[in-house]
Amino acid sequence: MLHGERAPLAPDDDYVEFLKAGTHATGQFHCADCGYGVTIHTELPQCPMCAGESWEEAAWSPLSRALELQ
Repeated sequence: MLHGERAPLAPDDDYVEFLKAGTHATGQFHCADCGYGVTIHTELPQCPMCAGESWEEAAWSPLSRALELQ
């Protein structure tokens, strides 16, 4: 392995980034503990359902709702 390179820990498809409560963010997120969903335009709160502090960005596409209905 060359100096400065790191071996990937997992394939890119398996990587999930979690954000802490208080992080400035915009978009749709789900609580990593209970799955509660929020839409945020300022900063991520503590989860109102379970008091969790880790959030995962929701996968979103313009057609995601339409595809779910098929």
